Amino acid sequence: MSVIAGPVESCSIAGRTFPVAQDSDPSRDLGGFKSTIEMNGDGTERVIQERKPWKISGLGIQIDDDAEDQEFIQDVIDDGKPVDISITYADGNVYYAQGIVTEDTEKSAKNAIMDITLSGGGKMKKQ
Repeated sequence: MSVIAGPVESCSIAGRTFPVAQDSDPSRDLGGFKSTIEMNGDGTERVIQERKPWKISGLGIQIDDDAEDQEFIQDVIDDGKPVDISITYADGNVYYAQGIVTEDTEKSAKNAIMDITLSGGGKMKKQ
């Protein structure tokens, strides 16, 4: 069975949908737990599990100055509360979670794209 891959189609943040740049290659971590092994003196091991947030990084969204998209994103950041976020992929799959926009949010004047990182507690889930 083949896997369909391709660019992310769109990203919705707090109810506003943003087109995603076709050359954007974001990474997705669904969140949950990360596991590490620690050794005991007798050679046995312990599995240590720590919670980790879900995260989408390297997502290049189109920013329309006439629609005040950058101002909208900044208002979401300034509010500091998790919002509904969904990502639609080329294969039609949609992943959603509650989270925030993290890290710097600078818009490129040359191509009207802002690279963003989204993250939140819990897990990102497929709709």
